[in-house]
Amino acid sequence: MKFLKYILLITLVLTSCKTKKNMIDANAIAKEISAKKVAKKHIAANFDKKTLDAKLKVNFNNGKIDQSFSVNLMIEKDKVIWLKGTKFITVFKAKITPTTVSYYSPFAKNYFEGDFSMIKQLLGVEINFEQLQNLFLGQSLLNVKEQDQELQIVNNRYILSPEKQAELFHIFFTINPSHFKLDEQTIVNVDKDLRLDVKYPSYNLIENVIFPSEVNIKAKTVDSFTEIDIIYKSVEFNTNLKMSYDIPNNYKRLEF
Repeated sequence: MKFLKYILLITLVLTSCKTKKNMIDANAIAKEISAKKVAKKHIAANFDKKTLDAKLKVNFNNGKIDQSFSVNLMIEKDKVIWLKGTKFITVFKAKITPTTVSYYSPFAKNYFEGDFSMIKQLLGVEINFEQLQNLFLGQSLLNVKEQDQELQIVNNRYILSPEKQAELFHIFFTINPSHFKLDEQTIVNVDKDLRLDVKYPSYNLIENVIFPSEVNIKAKTVDSFTEIDIIYKSVEFNTNLKMSYDIPNNYKRLEF
């Protein structure tokens, strides 16, 4: 009887592992379906947890600064994004809400409080809170269901783009046929020689959530470039977050 119980237990464990593994099928085929259905499936795959608590390794290079940091990222979905970067000591803290961006550096003894102009300076494009949040979560920067989309299948991946592209920017979303999360999203302004590429090379299955294991960001303007590589070292969902944030009085204010 004990032997039978062990066999049943092992069978359940193996079946569970197999089910989870099959949620990310590397051999999935991009079948001929409508753009509307691809958009719907991508929205259905969106992150649906209340909080994220993650440890990251971040490599940052803009031609002037080339540094690696350990970063603690916490997100209370749709409310606040909190970051703390360390390199032996705390290098920076940032707190971002739907209306404000706040940042300070104990290392440089400076701070910023204001709108999203600081993020625009970093990435070269206008970006709001929801779009920044989506960037971390492997979701499209724009709601692909708000506009009619064109669909192409290239290299076994779905590529969505609005039928009516914005006057200033052209936007493309490359979607994986296995889990309908993003492989890549691109914003291009040819006239201004501006380009933002966000790539998601791979995903992990964490607590039955398909979540990026890495994010590669390349932002290029006429006179600048920024490369940010994010590697998720650990991820937890729906935990109690403690986001301490207090700018010291004697720090110098930055302007953008």
